[in-house]
Amino acid sequence: MTATGHAVIGTVIAAKIGNPALAIPIALLSHVAGDIFPHWDSGTNGKNKSRRRMFVESAIDVCIGFAVSYVILFLFFPNTSLIYAFFIIIVAQSFDWISAPYYIFKIKFPPLKWFYKFQSLTNSRLDKPWGIINQVAILILIVALGKLL
Repeated sequence: MTATGHAVIGTVIAAKIGNPALAIPIALLSHVAGDIFPHWDSGTNGKNKSRRRMFVESAIDVCIGFAVSYVILFLFFPNTSLIYAFFIIIVAQSFDWISAPYYIFKIKFPPLKWFYKFQSLTNSRLDKPWGIINQVAILILIVALGKLL
């Protein structure tokens, strides 16, 4: 799932669960659950991309994720603390943050490799356009359920 997708899920978790003792493990589990759904992300077809391209695409994705999350908070969950939401978003994205140095920069530190290998087990990639369509549909559903419940 894109960093944007994980950010949106983290945003809804932050908006609906004010207790960090519950929100943090749920945000971590949401990362694994989000990656199980077939999706496109900047790592799709990564073997055909340069490290620079992977880094730029990932950085753009992270920026878009925070912007979209802010809009969602502003429109649908205005009483949610921005600092708390930012923290839960980072937790929801954390597996990608931890494995990025191994995947993008080829840093061979064993714990980074372990996180990357773990994510590879649960990451179900699907190329464009269906990988994007799947992800957007799931995220719209999550935001709508978050607003309704």
